[in-house]
Amino acid sequence: MSKAPEETIAARIARTLADRIISGVLAPGVRLRQDHIATEFGTSHVPVREAFRDLEAQGLAENLPRRGVRVTDFDVAELREVAEMRASLESLALRHAAPNITRTILHEAEQVTLRGDSASNVREWEEANREFHRMILAPCHMPRLLRTIDDLQAASARFLFAAWRQDWEARTDHDHRAILDALRRGQTDRACAILARHVGWIGKRSPTRKNTDERATYVISA
Repeated sequence: MSKAPEETIAARIARTLADRIISGVLAPGVRLRQDHIATEFGTSHVPVREAFRDLEAQGLAENLPRRGVRVTDFDVAELREVAEMRASLESLALRHAAPNITRTILHEAEQVTLRGDSASNVREWEEANREFHRMILAPCHMPRLLRTIDDLQAASARFLFAAWRQDWEARTDHDHRAILDALRRGQTDRACAILARHVGWIGKRSPTRKNTDERATYVISA
């Protein structure tokens, strides 16, 4: 059954605003004005309000008394929480997915990793990184778990963009290759352990620019 038109519009608005928030186009604290957004998308306020509820569910927006709907702020404590939750939930998903991962999936995941290695900016790298994680976790066939992981990955991307928006550094993802190698060998426990360490890692980097927000000096492995 196809979705109702307003539901489709609301989903499109939510995806667009989420991308702007995650990439930093919409900064923490910025007010999301219902009338402006409705005008931009050529729609009524109803799907905009629905989109706002989706953003609130993802932790990307909050409705504050007398201040309206605003982009949520974030801090290092939230970064740690996201990393720990991803470490637990993604390793759980991979454990259930492993018996269903085919050679074709492993090959395609390797190609996505190669694409990430050659990314010219943080957005391209993040898209390839997220696609890799989805490919190896989707065979768990646990939709509620995967939706939760999607939300956490979106939060991770927000931290990633904050840290690397101005001075992106190309990277080779050795952990992704190690995970694929373990899965090929049927070493599920090893693959899960590498994945948990990979997404649960939090580090501190030295920014190349002065007056950098302290929060943006912390990076999540993603």
